[in-house]
Amino acid sequence: MEYMSDPASVSIGKAAALYDLAPSTLRWWESQRVLPRATRVNGRRVYSETDLRRIGLAYLCSVTGVMSLDQVSEVTIGRRNDLWHRTVKGQVRLLEQKIEELRNAHTYLMHLLECPDDDIVDECPWLDGELMSHTPRGRVAAESFVAAAQSTPRRTNASADRDETVEVCDETGVPLSRCAVCAGTFAQAPTGRRRRYCSRACQQRHYRETARERSARR
Repeated sequence: MEYMSDPASVSIGKAAALYDLAPSTLRWWESQRVLPRATRVNGRRVYSETDLRRIGLAYLCSVTGVMSLDQVSEVTIGRRNDLWHRTVKGQVRLLEQKIEELRNAHTYLMHLLECPDDDIVDECPWLDGELMSHTPRGRVAAESFVAAAQSTPRRTNASADRDETVEVCDETGVPLSRCAVCAGTFAQAPTGRRRRYCSRACQQRHYRETARERSARR
């Protein structure tokens, strides 16, 4: 049984368990300034009523609001000033954009399901219009796809005989790694620990998804 000298506070284990988090998460949030430095009793972190409410707010912003830790720290540590409002409004706009993208994706996929043609590529009478309206193909006025492709400038000046399916960085020839979250490619640093993510944002996204899955299993 854990002994606490202050009955109005709890240990880091109890504080983390309240939100189905690991104690290491609270330590990480503290190191990233999402949470202020915890009060210590006999060298151990303790959390008061206010601290537990602040952890809950960090959870809401990070897990529910899908904010980066940099953004979360502006909300949990900062006051309701101009920066605070810009941070929250910026995330709201980003989520609204993603919601719109998901709505468009849902609309198109439902249309795809309802297409009566067995061979959509060759038989669907609406495919050409969909490609013209919703892909970069619409930027080229040529009637045939071959003619459109021939008139589209290459995105890189790589040699024409390069096998474009090989994941090699055009500039350096260094083999690329694939991000474990977004599946995008990125070049590994020549030294140091091997990376699994293309960016810190993807790393944080993986953390949030893992936290949600762990919470769902419980």
